[in-house]
Amino acid sequence: MTEYLSLKDHVYNYIVEKINNGELIANSKVNETAISESLKVSRTPVREALIQLSSEGLLDNVPRKGFVIKKLTKEEAKETYFIIGALDGLAASLSAPLLTENHMKEMDFYIQSIELAINTENFQMYHKMQEAFHNVYLSVCPNKSLVSLLLKSEKRFLKSVYHFEDKEELKKRLLVTNDEHRKMLELFKNGELGELERYIKEVHWDTDKVEIIPL
Repeated sequence: MTEYLSLKDHVYNYIVEKINNGELIANSKVNETAISESLKVSRTPVREALIQLSSEGLLDNVPRKGFVIKKLTKEEAKETYFIIGALDGLAASLSAPLLTENHMKEMDFYIQSIELAINTENFQMYHKMQEAFHNVYLSVCPNKSLVSLLLKSEKRFLKSVYHFEDKEELKKRLLVTNDEHRKMLELFKNGELGELERYIKEVHWDTDKVEIIPL
């Protein structure tokens, strides 16, 4: 069945993409009129999308100023990392028994694609491929409410990871992250669910990583 997006959802996705690609940065004001004109929609779906993004923690609704891209504090980022790690680890362990050999091959394909994206400095492709890697197991997770909460939390870091001035340092860090994907795939294949959950929570989403993210 084809899923049709509402006008609000189209606006929502548009704004998220702008945040992700760095066109909208922390502390900058969201221009409602510009978005309305660019997408050729009324102000109503724009306002609805902004309210949703505000409720999800990506925007602040500042009196007399409007909606502003939220800048996370280190403490807020650490707390969110901890929550994401717990949710992602649990989702992976719930999904693991439902994964097929094709799912494993798909995750391996995305790992190779991520490697290529990093080495060619195609960081937008990196974002899409790593998202696709995680979506393989999240798509079969039987607890959909858990997945929804996880994805909502992850959105708070869309703008954080891809804007290092030192590209070599960024590449180095992303390659380490992709090595973690390899370890996760190994644990999925071996059916080590307890270790998989622990690894995702304590390593992949290690709260100490927040110290090196340019929030």
